[in-house]
Amino acid sequence: MTEYPIFVFTALLILLYGLFSKYFEKTVITAPMAFVTMGIIASFFQVEALREGIDAPLVKVLAEITLVLVLFNDASTINRNVLKTQRSIPLRLLLIGLPLTMLLGVFIAIPLFPGINTWSLVLMALILSPTDAALGQAVVTSKLVPEKIRQTINVESGLNDGIALPPILVCIAVLSSSGESGSGLTYWLIFTLKQFVYGPIIGGLVGWLGGWLVDKASGKGWMNSTFQQLSSLSLALMAFALAETVHGNGFIAAYFAGLMLGAQNKEVREKLHDFGEAESQALVLFIFLLMGMITIPLSYPFWDMQSLVYAVLSLTVIRMLPVAISLLGAKLSWKSVGFIGWFGPRGIASVLYMLLVIIELGMKGYERIISVIVLTVLLSIFLHGLSAVPLSKIFGKNE
Repeated sequence: MTEYPIFVFTALLILLYGLFSKYFEKTVITAPMAFVTMGIIASFFQVEALREGIDAPLVKVLAEITLVLVLFNDASTINRNVLKTQRSIPLRLLLIGLPLTMLLGVFIAIPLFPGINTWSLVLMALILSPTDAALGQAVVTSKLVPEKIRQTINVESGLNDGIALPPILVCIAVLSSSGESGSGLTYWLIFTLKQFVYGPIIGGLVGWLGGWLVDKASGKGWMNSTFQQLSSLSLALMAFALAETVHGNGFIAAYFAGLMLGAQNKEVREKLHDFGEAESQALVLFIFLLMGMITIPLSYPFWDMQSLVYAVLSLTVIRMLPVAISLLGAKLSWKSVGFIGWFGPRGIASVLYMLLVIIELGMKGYERIISVIVLTVLLSIFLHGLSAVPLSKIFGKNE
């Protein structure tokens, strides 16, 4: 099989990085930085399985499976009981900060990229709106950072990718149906019903009922720990497949399955989460490797000053200003607001949504916005990765 070399290469990288992972946790080197860098180096060598580039079947399959698992796992890690008692700041970020980030991203993109379809720019801004706390993992694990701030960053990252997904799907639908007949009111009503009603209902039912069954079977001693862990994979894929069968959206279903997970036993939930995090992490690292091998070489020729300006603004003004506005009256110090605002990295959700766009719409005609997304994520991987440890120490001392 032509896929063997890249699988062996990825497995070797995971093993080598894992051997020194505890040491790397104390440094500014993160796993995404290492895998993207190795991907860039590997791009100079021809890999048969990826000869078709971004259109390689391997890329499409892995991107979809990874997105399903990431959405399910991110949503399932949210402790709803804790969220009820500490919901004020995360809700401000999700309900005020996130929409403002999307709008500001569009308003800045339009004058910066004249001549590009407005819907394409809206899509770009939406894809770059979710955050990825994993790129600055030291922030959410460091005891130097107050628990309230860590919890806020973690909850926001866990929920905003799912919230951003529906408008992204709407943009994809608009762009894919432009110029086609039969895209009037009836089309949109049917599309909305199938995508945004079937998906959440089916996903929510699978997550609640499946989690409840795992809880009951575990409580009665019928289910061993191995299959408790495997349940996270089965529930995520089942929600996706069932929703797609009735032409609902499988990604939304996977997210709601994790959000409505019916397992209440703390030990069972931890096993579900640990296995789900491990399996999704392996796939996420593979996606970052492919980003370095495929999307960065494809995007590089399209990078210019406008792309760099937008990428920098996306990580600063477009993110930090909405955060500051959303946290007005939250009784947080300006240092806390600035810390939360800066640690809104653009990571795996943006990469996976970008790959989803390529799968649905193709690369042709969207090279420019894709290149901006890649550049923004690349800068974020290194800037947030390098700053996580030192800024956490400084923040912890001064807070």
